[in-house]
Amino acid sequence: MLGRLVGTILAGGVLLAATSASAQNYDPRYPVCMTLTEWGGSHIVCSFTSIAQCKETASGRAAQCDVNPFYGYDRRGSR
Repeated sequence: MLGRLVGTILAGGVLLAATSASAQNYDPRYPVCMTLTEWGGSHIVCSFTSIAQCKETASGRAAQCDVNPFYGYDRRGSR
């Protein structure tokens, strides 16, 4: 009985850990990303070709533009 309870608790913990993991937010096709902070948290949008373009979009918003650390990392699509 105790073994079954421990197994159930461990399985629930593994399931919770698996569902709370997040995927990579950086799109390796674009050199610039914007971190946008909104109610409930922040998210990353990587769809900019320059810092200037990103700053133009971020103007007036709680956002920050940064160089994408994963830019060019995924070369599978270039073949």
